[in-house]
Formats: sequence, C-alpha cells, structure tokens
Amino acid sequence: MNDAAPTLSKVDLLNLTRSELEAFVVEDLRQPRFRTDQLWHWLWHRGVRDFAAMTNLSKDLKARLAERAVIDVPGVDVARTSRDGTIKLLLRLADGERIETVLIPMGAHYTQCLSTQVGCAMACSFCSTGELGFTRNMSMGEILGQVLVGREHLAKAGLPTVRNLVFMGMGEPLMNLSELLRSLETLGSSEGLSFASRRSTVSSVGIPAALKILGDSGLAVPAISLHAPTQELREQLMPKAARVPLSELLDALDRYPLKSRERVTYEYIMLGGVNDSLVHAKQLVKLLGQRRCKVNLIGYNPPPPETGPAPYRAPEPADVLAFEEYLRSKRITTFIRRSMGQDIAAACGQLKLLAGPELGPAEERMEESMEGPEKGALGVA
Repeated sequence: MNDAAPTLSKVDLLNLTRSELEAFVVEDLRQPRFRTDQLWHWLWHRGVRDFAAMTNLSKDLKARLAERAVIDVPGVDVARTSRDGTIKLLLRLADGERIETVLIPMGAHYTQCLSTQVGCAMACSFCSTGELGFTRNMSMGEILGQVLVGREHLAKAGLPTVRNLVFMGMGEPLMNLSELLRSLETLGSSEGLSFASRRSTVSSVGIPAALKILGDSGLAVPAISLHAPTQELREQLMPKAARVPLSELLDALDRYPLKSRERVTYEYIMLGGVNDSLVHAKQLVKLLGQRRCKVNLIGYNPPPPETGPAPYRAPEPADVLAFEEYLRSKRITTFIRRSMGQDIAAACGQLKLLAGPELGPAEERMEESMEGPEKGALGVA
C-alpha cells in the first residue's frame, strides 16, 4: 500500500481571473485578501515572473507560491522584424505547441495582433493559417501571455509599448468564447494590463450566438471577416463560415449593442479578379449601405513563394482605389488598410508558423525564452 500524499499540480497564475486569483490566495494559500492585489500587480502590471522578485510579499508567501504555482509565459522561439518595423514573434507554449503574434507600429505606439487558437478550423481559402488545421483552443493565460511577451520585447528594444489589441491572429476567437471573454475581462483591470474596451477589437467570421454573448458583455467591438458581397461568393471563399447565411449574420450584427460613436467594422480582403470589381462594390453597397458600419479594404497577401503557389493574386492598385471611391461615393466610411510585415509573412492571412530555412537572413532565433523583467520592463509605470 502506498501511503504517499498525492502530488498537487501547480496552478498557472496567468490563467486565473482576478476573482479566481483571490480565491486561490485566500482559500488555498490562507493569506489575507490584500495579497491578491499585490500579486495581481506584479503579474500583470509589472510582468514579473519570479516570485522572489516580488518585494512586498512575505517570505512565507513567496515560498508557498513557489511550491504551489507557476507563471507560464510563452517562450520566444523566433523574432523577426520587417522593413516597415512590424515584428513577428513565433511563440512556444508550455506543451510545446507554437503560435504567432504580430506587433504593428502605429506612430507613437504599437497594435498587437493576438492568436486565440493553435491553428484554425475555418479553412478560409485565402488564409495560410487555415491550412494548418485546428489543434486546440488557447487558455486565457496563453492569450494574454502574448501581450506580456510583446510589451517586454518592445521595451528591451527601446520601442513604444502596445496600446491597441486586435484578436485577429491565428484562430477564430468566437470559437474559443469562454477564454476570450475571460481575457477581455482581465484586460480591463486598472491594476493589470489596463486596456479600455474601445482598444480591443475581436475579428470573427461571424457566429451569431457568440456575437450575442460578446455584445451583451460590452467588452469589445467586433470586426467581421466578410470578404464577399453575396452569399454565393462567400460560400466559395469561406465555405465553413458561409454555413451561416449572410442574412442571418447581418441581422445578428444589426442587433449588436453599440455605444454612440461605435460602428461594426467589415473586413474585406480583395482578391484580384475574384471580388474586386465595381460590380462587387455595388453589391457590397446594396448589402451594407443602410447599416451602421465602416469597411476596411485589405489587399490579398500571397504566402511566401517557398511555401508553394498562391491560390489567388493581389488586386491591381487602381481596382482597389476605384472600389474605395465607389463605396465612399455612397457614403460608406471606407479605409484601405495598408498591409504591414509582408516581407516576413506577418500580414493579414499569412500566419503559418514559419520557423525553418524559409525565414531567410532576417530571422533572429531565440533558443531560450526571454528572461522576465523585475520592474517596469513592460513599458508601464
């Protein structure tokens, strides 16, 4: 008979919401509640990964945390910087799975593109991530760990910090709804990462039931991956997403609760000779003309040639401009979104876990995960 006590698995503190962390501190560690605030500040505001560096915690609490908990921040396998300043990080999760996150320079700050799944199940015909298939959902700690790593990387390089977040990386966020909502709730903590809801955008192909829950939460504004002005064309380009009829999707978005200055964003990837003509522009006006929205036009970004032939071609610049001009003439707010990071396969639709020789001379390999800062290394006070 084995009388040995069972080994307790360690708790990843980054995967606990504020209320869950309080329960762990008070009920499991038998510590006063104020220790939760201190610990939360070290984890999310300071980005510290070593309990020993948490100077205002008691010696006993540090010892108990080391025994019972871990801080699992993704490791950086590869960091690449584009000619335009975009940074792509290939991250390694605790179980060895890998994902990508992208840091996009926007003047005096960066926007970070976050992944929510390892791979993607949607298999959109123009997206490299869809070719990977779906492996698993990411946890809140893994999703927000990207922000910690991104801020640390920028701080070490002496660059401005992350100000806006777009859940637009690998995966379909609304198919990982529970962890997405936990992440959005944690982002808003004033003693943590402190991102206002208006600075977080959730990009989705559109899942009506999940959009209802996201809207009721008030935690983020949606950006819908539309990419076609008709149901028939959407079925060709996005067969899985198009299982939800456009009429049903648009009805759900018409009901989405928006604040006074908010609008639903519709993302429209322009594929040369496929969906970029004035005929398509007129169809899009018919679809969206009376709706409270804005349209982002995005030129198709072919995958690196080393990975095989591209299924589509980029649109002609003149066609993009004509498309934009027509939408604007019909009073639809329209922007042409500049593709950033194309030379390092970091642009929209290009994320594909490239880590081998195909990266070329611009790559910077990280054999070990970056060491954590003690104070202030995340670019926050």
